[in-house]
Amino acid sequence: MQINSEEAGSGGRYIGRIDGIDEPAIMTYSRASATLIIIDHTEVPGAMRGQGAGQALAQFAVDAARKGGWKIIPLCPFMKAQMDRHPDWNDVRK
Repeated sequence: MQINSEEAGSGGRYIGRIDGIDEPAIMTYSRASATLIIIDHTEVPGAMRGQGAGQALAQFAVDAARKGGWKIIPLCPFMKAQMDRHPDWNDVRK
């Protein structure tokens, strides 16, 4: 899966695409400060379900937070569940 990041103003999103599937998987966030984002929504289209798309977006968000030096507040139920399952992500959890 190819994942890109788009940011505008105080928010952004991670967009995941799989070849042959038109609709992307999306994870949205708001930037609360230069060192804090709030992940508020994850959406995976039916054609991508069961292929690890949501997990890939979550891992991308964690990697971006580590690289950027910020923390994540997982408001989105999916992201919260993923962070609960991955205690090794606690370094970026707020």
